[in-house]
Amino acid sequence: MDIDKLDKIHIKDLMLRCIIGLNYWEREKKQDVMINITLYADLSTACQSDNIEDTVDYKDIKQKVVDMAEASSYMLVEPSGSAYSGYMPGEPKSAKSKSDD
Repeated sequence: MDIDKLDKIHIKDLMLRCIIGLNYWEREKKQDVMINITLYADLSTACQSDNIEDTVDYKDIKQKVVDMAEASSYMLVEPSGSAYSGYMPGEPKSAKSKSDD
């Protein structure tokens, strides 16, 4: 699938709270983390049908990412970004995603 031909849905400046950091004092309480997610999907059917069933449920995806982040504990930012970008279960219309954290 050619990603350049897919539609994009941006979720910008999503504020999350999670445990992240190497030092003990960073891991004592949740910290604010802001991420941006880009979903790539073929939305041509939804454009034609105007039917909610034919599109990506980005509200549900956003909530799943928030829930996952708030339950997580990472030492580094890099694995958290990788985890969020690969986390689109049950969303077959989303061909690919990426996070910029």
